[in-house]
Amino acid sequence: MLSQRLVRLIEAHAEEMARQVVSEALTNPRTPHVSRFPSEEMRRRAYEVYHNLGRWLDTKAEVAIDETYSKLGRRRADEGIPLEEVVYAQLLIKHHLRRFVRGSGLVDTALDLYQEEELHLLVEQFFDRALYYTVKGYGQAAGWRRAS
Repeated sequence: MLSQRLVRLIEAHAEEMARQVVSEALTNPRTPHVSRFPSEEMRRRAYEVYHNLGRWLDTKAEVAIDETYSKLGRRRADEGIPLEEVVYAQLLIKHHLRRFVRGSGLVDTALDLYQEEELHLLVEQFFDRALYYTVKGYGQAAGWRRAS
């Protein structure tokens, strides 16, 4: 199945993609505060997403996504990193992933194209959940009140 081959390919190139994300985040005008925390931590975070993509895409991973990304949101709020930069850094991770998949050269047939699109949908769902829990954790640390 192509989507599993793509996931394995992504996981195998996790380090390279993670370094690219950090490089872009450090020079991107939308993430000026990224340099306030060690680039190694951001590299590790991006690497974790890429290297464990199969696990993250598992439908049973909701609790792990909640725990991981709520904690990330709380930590970034405590560090004083603006929320929009936290979100944009996660978008960079997603965009590098999508760029890698498009350039993988594994799509030869209509079925391959369908499976690639299926993978994109799963990736979108993962990042939607990751962003939700990041913002939730950030809000908890920032003392935001939830609407009744």
